[in-house]
Amino acid sequence: MNETKLNAKKELRAAAIERRKAAFARHGAEASRMIAAHGLDFIGVNAGSVVSGFAAINEEINPAPLMTWLQAEGFRLALPVMQGKSKPLLMRSWTPGDAMNVAAWGIAEPLEDKPSVDPDVVLVPLLAFDARGYRLGYGGGFYDRTLQRLRKLKPVVAVGLAYDELRVDAVPVESYDERLDWVLTPSGPLHCLDS
Repeated sequence: MNETKLNAKKELRAAAIERRKAAFARHGAEASRMIAAHGLDFIGVNAGSVVSGFAAINEEINPAPLMTWLQAEGFRLALPVMQGKSKPLLMRSWTPGDAMNVAAWGIAEPLEDKPSVDPDVVLVPLLAFDARGYRLGYGGGFYDRTLQRLRKLKPVVAVGLAYDELRVDAVPVESYDERLDWVLTPSGPLHCLDS
């Protein structure tokens, strides 16, 4: 990786963590309710489609209210499971209330008896995003590898979940960075444009 971009991402990541803490303190659980109220109608997916969410950690917007609503609307749900460093995430079927494993960083994951699935929609956590659909995560590359794998199999819609305050002018980009199609914030969905 280009040393300049690596340093730019590191600096942006540190600033974004502080911005996200402030946004979480300001909005709390209300941000999750507002995201759930928007739903996913804006991407035009049908009930029965598989939507992979994530188990929120730290100050991430919690997708649980949205996932509960999606289940009630007839969508099938999944959550990611880490398979190891430098590997894509494995998505396993999940239903609210399922027993869970606790993995690295305290992240809840579906048990091994849950079947793996290839989702149609992937909800993605992030620290910062730009209008082009590039995101800054924690630096492990898990979602980039996952989206790359899934997009080779079929059309997949990637939707970042974020506080409005996490939008930046430009996220430093490497060749392996996968773009989001949409970012859903409490104020509404943003269609990411290649510019």
